This record gives sequence, structure tokens and C-alpha cells, in this order.
Amino acid sequence: SNSLANIKFGTSGKLVKYMELKIVDDKGNELPLGEKGEICIKGDNVMAGYWENPVATADTIRNGWLHTGDMGFMDPDGFLHVLGRFKSLLISSDGEKFSPEGIEEAFVDQSPYIDQVMLHNNQNPFTVGLVVPNATSLIRETEKHGLAKGSDEAVDFALKALQKEIDAYKKGGKFEGQFPERWLPTTIAVLPEAFTEDNALLNSTMKMVRGKINTYFSKELEYLYSPEAKNILNEMNRNAMKKWL
Repeated sequence: SNSLANIKFGTSGKLVKYMELKIVDDKGNELPLGEKGEICIKGDNVMAGYWENPVATADTIRNGWLHTGDMGFMDPDGFLHVLGRFKSLLISSDGEKFSPEGIEEAFVDQSPYIDQVMLHNNQNPFTVGLVVPNATSLIRETEKHGLAKGSDEAVDFALKALQKEIDAYKKGGKFEGQFPERWLPTTIAVLPEAFTEDNALLNSTMKMVRGKINTYFSKELEYLYSPEAKNILNEMNRNAMKKWL
């Protein structure tokens, strides 16, 4: 934990007393300082297992170590950096694993035009994004520019506005360098509906269910790797945006 006397922003702090921690690879081998892997902990204050669930316990507690499912690393100063959940990790074409959650949160937090977003990359040529727009903000902006609600001009204006929000994190943008550009979406699909509990794309804690989203919007994901998708003003995006405007 971080303390007032010993703190480093962007970290989870130093290891507390009476707890052990190690970072391991996919095979359970301990990794050197600074290398990314799964965070494992051991100590008297760590749970002994799941109540009446030996299968889940055996999967989580191995040789006395609790496998957290979180990816992270320890820096030379002894501070723990948590990078994201292993189940949420994306894999680039060269095998690099990265967490999309920080990028997704930044898009939603910093953009008035994006309500929800999920990034996707499963050893594909590049990362893509599924975007649920903020209709209220986009309608307000299009009307401010004198564009009729639902018109072709308003649709294209809204799509270009979304593209600018994504491009802000790329070279020349105001958030340039916040994330590696190879992790950012090359193409984005505007979705015709939001992620909700009703369509089972959000769970009871309002977290995205990535596997179900990938299946539910499989056609959109496939289209995002086509040449046509490189231009955000494509037929699929225009049709989807019309449903919001």
C-alpha cells in the first residue's frame, strides 16, 4: 500500500508486512524484477479458498499462492504496478499482451461523445474499437452547427467528431503519448445499441462481458478489418449513427 511517508503515484504501493508477493509467467515460473506477469500473493491475511467450492479454490490457490488474475510488475523501488486483468488482456499480432481498460476509460472520461467503448485485438493486424456514442451530446453539437437532426450531414459530422476524439491520442493530438499508438484503435465501429444488462453485455456490477460482446457484434468486428472500415464515413457506421441521431 502507499503511505503518506512513502508514495509513488500510479502504483498500488509497497508490500505490506507479513505478506509475500511474486510475479509469474504463464507457466507459473517466477519472473525477475520489472518483468510483467501475473501477481501472486501469500500470507495469513490472504483467503484460504472459496466456501464449498474446491474446484475454484484449486484453480486460484496453487502451492499456497493465491493467483490474483491481475497483471503487473514490481519496480526497482519495491512499488507494485497493476496493469489490468489477465482475462481482459488483448494480444497484438506480434504476441504482445496489453490491457485495454485504461485506454477505454480514458476515451469515456475525456470525450463527451463516447458513452461506452470496447477495444479488440486477438493477434490481429491492428486494434479496433466498438463505440457506443453519446447521442445527447452529438445531437446538441450537430444542432449547434445548424444541421438537421438525422440528416446525412449530421451523421457525417457526428462520425468525424468521434474520429477526432480517437485521434487526440495519436501523433499530433492533445493526448499524444498517453498510450502506445499501436494499442489504439485503427478503425472504429459505431454500434446500433448500447451494452446493457438486458442484452447481457454488462454483468451485475456493470462491467463489460467481453466474450459476449465479441460474439454479439461479430459482424462489426469482422468488418473493421476490411479496407472500407479505414474510412469512418462507411455505410455500416452511417446506418448505425442514424439510429442515435
